Amino acid sequence: MKTPGYMRAMIFEKAGQPLTLKQVPVPKPADGQVLLKILACGICRTDLHILDGELDQPKLPLIPGHEIIAAVAGWGKDVKEQALNSLVGVPWLGYTCGNCRYCKQGRENLCDHALFTGYTIDGGYAEYAVADARYCFPIDVHNDSASAAPLLCAGLIGFRSYRMIDPVAINIGIYGFGAAAHIIIQIARAQGKRVFAFTRNSDEAAQEFARQSGAVWAGNSTEAPPELLDAAMIFASAGELIPMALKQVKKAGQVICGGIHMSEIPAFPYELIWGERTIQSVANLTRQDGLDFFDTLKTIPVHTQTTVFPLAQANEAIEKLRRGQISGAAVLTMA
Repeated sequence: MKTPGYMRAMIFEKAGQPLTLKQVPVPKPADGQVLLKILACGICRTDLHILDGELDQPKLPLIPGHEIIAAVAGWGKDVKEQALNSLVGVPWLGYTCGNCRYCKQGRENLCDHALFTGYTIDGGYAEYAVADARYCFPIDVHNDSASAAPLLCAGLIGFRSYRMIDPVAINIGIYGFGAAAHIIIQIARAQGKRVFAFTRNSDEAAQEFARQSGAVWAGNSTEAPPELLDAAMIFASAGELIPMALKQVKKAGQVICGGIHMSEIPAFPYELIWGERTIQSVANLTRQDGLDFFDTLKTIPVHTQTTVFPLAQANEAIEKLRRGQISGAAVLTMA
């Protein structure tokens, strides 16, 4: 596959400022990397935390984006020969050292020297990218690129969060019904779970979206569901949701926090956590998470709801996502 010398990319230069569309050189794959022609890249709420300065250690300038669907266009040394034009997905976790205590324990998601796609290494808001070949997942061709993109973070982090819940749990709450929630509810329902959806106050559109997705109940995050929950997952970044969720779970219930960033958690009385209730954060993902997730999708087909924007309209898409005007996921396409 012949590649041009330059490409279009959306560049992040300073927190609080819009991205800038620029012509920049096409990157060259280093040892262990593949060159990718990007077909689509999802817009994740983690991207908003980066652009707003809440995740405050990005490389600058930066090409954001970590829900990448791409075709292999070339590779560097030490890469097992790839099939040109084969489709791969690139997730948030883009590199681990393999040598720190966490990597050696099989917990590479906690690697002390990890690099992250679209944060500390350039990501997918562009026509081309390079990526560590070890962190590229083969993608079945029956997934069109736009609908597959949200699987690479919303799907993967939702799946890792969901798997932290005790398998015997039946009533599961989801706080923040967006991209991750609308994917994982399909897996949960297929496995016999009952899902209760919590949204921002008076967000009737999100509540209706949750009901259409199979939630047995949907309401405001301040409301009590009709039944107590065995566990709850929080995909919104609002720290005040943690004590709210604790109030709604049974003894021994779990509250799983699926976001990489969350606002300050307010103080709450010990009685909310007493009864062996637990709070668990979710940090990144592992390659095994990805392999298991895509293997699960072979038996539980998942449909993603996407709103598609061309690359040049990334700022518009980001604002719509920020304002809660997108049901499901927002995706950039490069055609």
